[in-house]
Amino acid sequence: MAKQKTSGAARSGKRRPPTMAERADRMVLYERAVHDPATEVDFLQRAFRDARKRLPRSFREDFSGAASAACEWARRGPQRRAIGVDIEPAVLEWGRRKRLSRLTPAARRRVSLVNADVLTVRTRPVEVIAALNFSYWVFKEREQLLRYFRNAHAGLTRDGILVLDAFGGYEACREMRERTEHRGFTYVWHQARYQPVTGHLLCHIHFRFPDGSRMDRAFSYDWRLWTLPELREILLQAGFRRVTVYWEGDDGEGGGNGEFSPSTTGEADGGWIAYVVAEK
Repeated sequence: MAKQKTSGAARSGKRRPPTMAERADRMVLYERAVHDPATEVDFLQRAFRDARKRLPRSFREDFSGAASAACEWARRGPQRRAIGVDIEPAVLEWGRRKRLSRLTPAARRRVSLVNADVLTVRTRPVEVIAALNFSYWVFKEREQLLRYFRNAHAGLTRDGILVLDAFGGYEACREMRERTEHRGFTYVWHQARYQPVTGHLLCHIHFRFPDGSRMDRAFSYDWRLWTLPELREILLQAGFRRVTVYWEGDDGEGGGNGEFSPSTTGEADGGWIAYVVAEK
C-alpha cells in the first residue's frame, strides 16, 4: 500500500498558519460585498411613503438571513418594530449574535427573529414586507410563487406593501464570472448555468484573497429567472391591487446610479436591476 506523503511542516512538527480564507467569516464577506441594509431600508421607507404619504413603522424581512435589514429598521426609532423570518436556524443564530447584539437593549426588544418557512409563516400584520436579494427566486414554479405572494398579502396591514427586487437583461442569461475588488478580498459572482426552456439559473458566490487562498461556493443559488411581466401578473393574481416597478437610473458610463424611479417601460439594458412594489 502506498504511503501518503507528509509535508515538511508536518515532519518538523510545525503547524501551518491558517489562510485568509480559513480565517474569514463568509457572512461578513457577503454583507461587505453584497448587502447594504441602510440603503435597502431607505428605499423601503420611500416606497411606502410614495404609496401612503406617511412613514411606516412595522416591517417583516422575509428570507432574512442574519436579519440585518430588520435590525437597521429597528435602530431608526423607538416606534419601529421588525420581524426577521428565515428557514435556516444557524443563520438566524449568527444574526442574533453578530447583528442583534449591536442594538441597544430597547431596539433589540423591537426585533423578533422567527425560524419558519415564508410559505406558511404567520406573524402580526406589518406595513412593509420585503423579499430582497432575489431570494424569492428560489420558488421556481408559478403556483409556488403565487402561494408565497398570497401569504405575504395576508401578512400585511390593510394598507401594506410588498417590496421585491429583480434583475434581468441579456447579461442575466450568460454563463459568466464577474469579479469585484474589495479591501482585503475579491468578490466573484458566478452565473454557472442557465436553462432557457425552464428559466432555471444556478449561481455561486466565491471569494479570493491576497494570499492566494479562496472560498469557493461560499453561497449558491438555485433560482428561476423571473421576468417583470410574470411578477406583475402573479402579484395581481395574488390579490395586490397595484404593482409599480422602480427602475434604476444610468450613471452615464453604462452602469446603474443607485437611484430608482417609477417606470412603465424600463430600458433595453444588457443588465438591469429594479424594485417591484405591490400595494395591498
